[in-house]
Amino acid sequence: MTHKIALLTDSTCDIPQDFLDKYDIQVVPLTIIWGGEQFKDGVDLTADDFYKRLEEDSTLPTTSQPTPQQMVLAYEDAKNNGAEEILIITISSAMSGTHESAKAAAAMVDIPVKVLDSKANSMSLGWQVLAAARSRENGGDLQSMIDAADKARSTMVYIITLDTLEYLHKGGRIGGASHFIGNLLNLKPQISVDHISGEVAGGRRSRTRKKALNDLFVDFFEQVDPEKTLRIAVLHNAALQEAQALVEKIEAEIDPKEIIVSIVSPVLGVHTGPRAVAICGYSEP
Repeated sequence: MTHKIALLTDSTCDIPQDFLDKYDIQVVPLTIIWGGEQFKDGVDLTADDFYKRLEEDSTLPTTSQPTPQQMVLAYEDAKNNGAEEILIITISSAMSGTHESAKAAAAMVDIPVKVLDSKANSMSLGWQVLAAARSRENGGDLQSMIDAADKARSTMVYIITLDTLEYLHKGGRIGGASHFIGNLLNLKPQISVDHISGEVAGGRRSRTRKKALNDLFVDFFEQVDPEKTLRIAVLHNAALQEAQALVEKIEAEIDPKEIIVSIVSPVLGVHTGPRAVAICGYSEP
């Protein structure tokens, strides 16, 4: 189906492929650089293959944002497919230069482009994109789509429990002392996303994997209203069984309007490492 308003996002959105297809959402990939090779996120390197190699390869991959030229190609493709205007919702500008590339490219094309900062990544970004897509499906104009994404973000809660501090340390996200103490005690750190600043915030550290997953569940539901309509995503870095167990635990407690399980994109997994698990969701009136 051709839409007059094209909806684009980037590969950190973690939206399952069937949703991308259903709602006609185009994805601009970030790049993973690993041992002299470059891979388009989710295109040249699947998430499953990425996490397997991450545990086996001593070389740490790095990531890079799409160039403005890559964004221009995506915009021109949308225009050639019949779009008259474009909405692109990106990973937080505080986390990546993707947002700046999208804005720079918008000035290079002769189709109106609105660039929206999600202030997040993964399915926090993904939920905002899906809210905009559903607004479009219901006949919403560009502003209605933006409003839908903003409204979803306003109640969004996104908490991640990591299996190790190793990848945050390697990526320069934490200092050596925190890394040493965390590994010495085998602590399982929790992080979250601040949807105002768009930055990652620290959280509690749990002594065991079991407690970390329980803390994740408890902390998420302390920040959302289970009496309201909830859309929830359970995300994992090659930890599907634990993600599915969390889904069962959630469904035993409440009846969410929608619950999605998705594997985290390689470009995000570079920083969080294997076996991270997250819950991300928001409430509707």
